[in-house]
Amino acid sequence: MSTARTDSERVELANTALYEAVERGDTVAMGRLWLDDPDTEVSCVHPGWPVLRGRGEVLRSYALIMASTDYIQFFLTDVEVSVAGDTALVTCTENILSGGPAEEEGELGPLVGQLVVATNVFRRVRGQWKVWSHHGSPVLAGREEEDGGDEEDDADGPGS
Repeated sequence: MSTARTDSERVELANTALYEAVERGDTVAMGRLWLDDPDTEVSCVHPGWPVLRGRGEVLRSYALIMASTDYIQFFLTDVEVSVAGDTALVTCTENILSGGPAEEEGELGPLVGQLVVATNVFRRVRGQWKVWSHHGSPVLAGREEEDGGDEEDDADGPGS
């Protein structure tokens, strides 16, 4: 029985490791996960942020997020992996649970949920998949229901 992993499985593991590093607040692991090639610029878009370019700027952004977040957990759903040669694309939904600011010292604040759709691009370097780019966009909850509701309201209006 073979235990060799496919490229898609390796990419999915690298993608999971990215989120686990954020959950642990592990800046060292984060640095190991991102592409470190002077000829290739990495990029990152956190929800609501401008585009960050360059390894230093991207890693500083993650360090800032991790330092200012008491608790965060990612539940990844809708994960799709596509590999083409030494490049891979992962799309997924980040179901995020995070702790808000605590009212009292030593306590965790209220938990807040958020949905973000993400695209992560990886490059294979010396047999390892490294993050080349991350882009996260918030999902506006209930938007489809609101749009559908407006259409139903219009259908029930005058002339129906």
